[in-house]
This record gives sequence, C-alpha cells and structure tokens, in this order.
Amino acid sequence: MIFGLLALIVALPMALRRQTVTIHSRNADDTLVILSPHNESIRQEFGEAFAAHWKMKTGRSIYIDWRSPGGTSEIRMVLDAGYKAADESGREGMGVDLFFGGGEPDFSGQAKKNRLVPLKVFTTQPELFGKDHPIPELFTGERYYPADHVWVATCISQFGICYNPAVLERLRISNPTAWEDLADPKYAGTIALADPTKSGSVARAFELLVQAQMQKALNAPGAVRAAALDSGWTAGLQLIQRMSANARYFTDSASKIPQDVGQGNASAGMCIDFYGRSFAGELKTKNGDPRLVWIAPVGGTTLSGDPIAVLKGAPHPEVAQAFAEFCLSVGAQRLWFGKAGIPNGPKNHALYRMPIRRDVYTAENLAESVIPEVDPYHDPANFTYQRELTGAAFNTLRQLVKIMCIDSHEEMKSAWLALCEAGMPVEALAVFSDVSVMDYARAGKGDPILDGPDPLKAAQRATEIGEWFRTNYRKAEAMARAQSATTTTR
Repeated sequence: MIFGLLALIVALPMALRRQTVTIHSRNADDTLVILSPHNESIRQEFGEAFAAHWKMKTGRSIYIDWRSPGGTSEIRMVLDAGYKAADESGREGMGVDLFFGGGEPDFSGQAKKNRLVPLKVFTTQPELFGKDHPIPELFTGERYYPADHVWVATCISQFGICYNPAVLERLRISNPTAWEDLADPKYAGTIALADPTKSGSVARAFELLVQAQMQKALNAPGAVRAAALDSGWTAGLQLIQRMSANARYFTDSASKIPQDVGQGNASAGMCIDFYGRSFAGELKTKNGDPRLVWIAPVGGTTLSGDPIAVLKGAPHPEVAQAFAEFCLSVGAQRLWFGKAGIPNGPKNHALYRMPIRRDVYTAENLAESVIPEVDPYHDPANFTYQRELTGAAFNTLRQLVKIMCIDSHEEMKSAWLALCEAGMPVEALAVFSDVSVMDYARAGKGDPILDGPDPLKAAQRATEIGEWFRTNYRKAEAMARAQSATTTTR
C-alpha cells in the first residue's frame, strides 16, 4: 500500500503535465487524451492531421490533450499508479484514452495487466492484416499485433549506430559496420550509449545484441545447442561490457546521442533510426559533407513495431478507436516518411520513420520520401529475432546492463583504461570479462529475484551483483597496473 501511494504521488503529476498541441480550443466539440513518448513533431503532425480528418468525417472539432511524462519507463509508472488509483476508487479507467508509441514489450506488458481493449479496426478493415496483407502479424521475428488485437504497430523502428566520419578519421578508426566494432579500445571514452531501464526500445536493442551472439554460436559448425546458448550469452554480455567501457555516458535522452555525435562530442553511439536519419539530414559541414551517418549494424538489429492501443475505461472510446484506425490509413502512413510541405505529407516536420504498411512503399511514395532508399520488407540484411532465446530475460538484461555497466561505470572505465595501457593482459582481461554471476542457466529465463515481485529482495540482489562486478573491475585494474609496472622496470 505504501509503495503504491508513493508511486501515485510521483507518477500522477507527470501524467497531468500536459505537453499539448492545441488542435482547437478547449471548447471543441470532442476531446481525446493521449499518453505518448513520441516527440513534439510527431504529436503535432498526427494531431493536426487527425483533427482535419475528424472535421471532414464528422463535421466536429476536436481538442487533443497530449500527455508526455517522458519515455516508456515513466509512462509505465504513470499507468501503474493511475490504474491502481482507479481500482481503489472503484473507477474503470484513469482518464486517458490512448497509449501511442513505444516498444512491443511495453504494450504486451499492459495487455497482461488487462488494461487494453480490442481495436475495432481489425473488424472494420480485416483486409489490412495477415501474412500477405499490408500489415503482417510477424516480421523478422517481431510481432506487429497480438492474437487478441488489443494493440497494433503503426510504424517500424530499428536501433543502429550513428557515427561522425570526421572524428573517426581523426582517431584513425575505420567506419563501423557492426556492434562489435564499438568494442574496439580505440573508441575508449568516445562512445555514447542509452540507459535501457529508461526505454523499452533501448532495452530491446541490448537484448538483440546478446541474441545475435547466441545465434552466431548456434550457427557455428558442430555447435551443441546447450553449450552454444551459454557461450553466445556470455559473448553478448562481454560485448556489452566492452562497448560500455568505451562509453562517455549513458543518457536518458534519445536525441542527445546523435546530437553529440554530430557535434563531435562523441565519435559514435547507439541510436534509433529516425533520430539518426533526421540528424544526418540536418547536420552538414560547410562543404555539404555529412557530420553524422546512421547505419543498421549487419546482423544485429530487427524491425520492431511501434504500437498504439486504446486503454480500458477510456473516457472517449469512439474517438480513440477512430484515431487508432486513422493511424493505419494510407494518408497517415505517408506522414511517417514524407517530405515536409508536400501534398499529403507532414506540414512542418519530416519524421524520418518507416510506415508499418508494406503497400505504402511504392515508387511514387518513395520518390516523395525523406528516406527513399528504405524498404524494410525487402532488406536482405534483416536479422530474425527468436523470442525463445532471450525473450524471458528481457527485464533481467535491462537491469543487468544498469548494474554491470551504468552503476559500476567509474570502476569499469578505470579498469578498461588500465587494461588498454597494459596491452590487454590475458589474465586481467579474463577477470574484467567474467560474467559468470549471471550465466545463461541462471538468467536466460529471467532472474526470479531481480524480476520478482518483492522490490526489497530485488534491490538486495542488484546490490550483490553490482558489488561482484565492482570487485572484479578493481581486481582487473590492479592486475593490469601491476603488469604495466613489471613491463616498465624490465
């Protein structure tokens, strides 16, 4: 009860903090309340487009009240607190109509808590959905809508690498093509990464990084499944360690990384596609050369859906269902990747996102797109996600990255610097890279304590794991410095 009240006190002010695009005045005929992590450009373009659509369809004006408390972690807290308060007061909903934007795990989590209602678009437009239809149920192993139809993806996202060509040239580093490249000690102190506990999409990116190593191990000649799963898991965690050791920081802000990379404050970083592409389009040198390049790392990222859902107890259910249906229309889908100012495109801001509907990727539409070279449904480099390998470990992995790399970052960086200066001595590097405290057998299906219902036990478990890694980092640093001292005296 105490924890619930504390969460409510913290979360509700954020839910009530309106970052509103005023489509019409508050005296409008209809109102729609949307909880969203989407940036202001998306909120404005979709809000104004839907207002025009609603006026044409019904003759009524609409006021859209956007609630943007932060990323999906903050939204999850708002939803938890809001529905807890509703349950305790006997109300059905929390005064919000739609949850719009985020990752599939965030929506699946809300569905498990019975907070979403079926979308009517599956009944009114069944021709949109299915294997050979505009919106597939599954693609690259990612789900774009569930069997009970309580959410649906409206666009597609990829996490990848953004880098500054001039900075890399100055550091004498080749342009990266894969996540493994960011583990090179030459990047020490120059990588920008994001905190997976603040974003479900970032957490999925780290999960995919681990799974890519597991699939690589499974596909090796003569691989034995159990051993391959364990060695691949270990290799994935160690890759995250080395990338993190090269990191300048872990940010909560999705737009900070491409901005810093483009300005030369970081050499490269982890970045979602639409931020990478939009900054790449904006940041140029005086000669017109790119100050930032975004790539999808080879064999290391899937095409994840970015969903929408109508919340249980929505105060304006009819309008909410209409907004969800509108987001899947051809006109709305063009907003995601159209050039700003063109007919049927966004009015003020290009959004640089990939539509979910495969029938929108026509030659005509791509000619008017800010990403004309992109067609996700015909990309031969697609990586296929296998949920059974790491899906159950999703929350454990996001917590582990925080414990292993963020909370222990100072000890990690200090040890990494010592290892670099000593020439990466094998024994010291082995201590630094020891992740056996969270091997696949223990964590591959989710750590029962770290992911358990008792927050005190979870915190104690996190402290124990964190101290284990800090001890290893300090030991590895001491060994590396001793190695350096021995080499110097010879």
